[in-house]
Amino acid sequence: MNELLQLAADPTVWAALATLVVMEVVLGIDNLIFISILTNRLPEHQQTRARRIGIGLALILRLGLLGTVAFIVHLTEPVFTVLGKGVSWRDMILIGGGLFLLWKATKEIHHTVDPDPEAKESGPSLGFAAAIGQILLLDLVFSIDSIITAVGMTEHVPVMMIAVVTAVIVMLVAAEPLSAFIARNPTVVMLALGFLIMIGMTLIAEGFGAHVPKGYIYTAMAFSAGVEGLNMLARRRRRGAANPAPKAGRAVRS
Repeated sequence: MNELLQLAADPTVWAALATLVVMEVVLGIDNLIFISILTNRLPEHQQTRARRIGIGLALILRLGLLGTVAFIVHLTEPVFTVLGKGVSWRDMILIGGGLFLLWKATKEIHHTVDPDPEAKESGPSLGFAAAIGQILLLDLVFSIDSIITAVGMTEHVPVMMIAVVTAVIVMLVAAEPLSAFIARNPTVVMLALGFLIMIGMTLIAEGFGAHVPKGYIYTAMAFSAGVEGLNMLARRRRRGAANPAPKAGRAVRS
């Protein structure tokens, strides 16, 4: 208790907490986009439950990993060497997660642009258990990346826990509006899948030791989302001009 009071009285701890909360929320966007796209493939009555389970699993994994911070730190230590470069468990997890994201995003793009409706109908539908399994797999990858980032920014576990819980609460609040927005705007689905491909490539690059500044990734995502927002506004204006609302006319004298 005394330790928590000392942390609360330290301004640098509050600054670290604010920075870490922002970082965790930003890192959670990747996780949330994947969950939103995947759960939108489920029957409507299962979507909300799947999203809540997926985000709940993300919270459990993050808090569980925080309880093994010493183990998480060792994940960055080389396990074996390939061509003079050390490969750690974290590298292998990031590469595996990136490959999975590339496969999943490519499959979803094919599902979206497939011109043959009969092929779509005959294809296997996504089951609830399969969706939860895929969400759990990506939750694990994103959670490890999130916790390693947190460990690199502060050494205080309570600060990490507050930041992680805050980020997951934001994910929980944003999940329904984001999923509804994606479902209403088919072009946004393709944009989000493009984001997942970019994130997958970034994970693979980082797994091979090429550091990609997160600022570049999220700036590109924000720019693309802004352009798509302008396209949506232009389409809405064109529809409004093509179908003007009836105006209340004056009474016609006989």
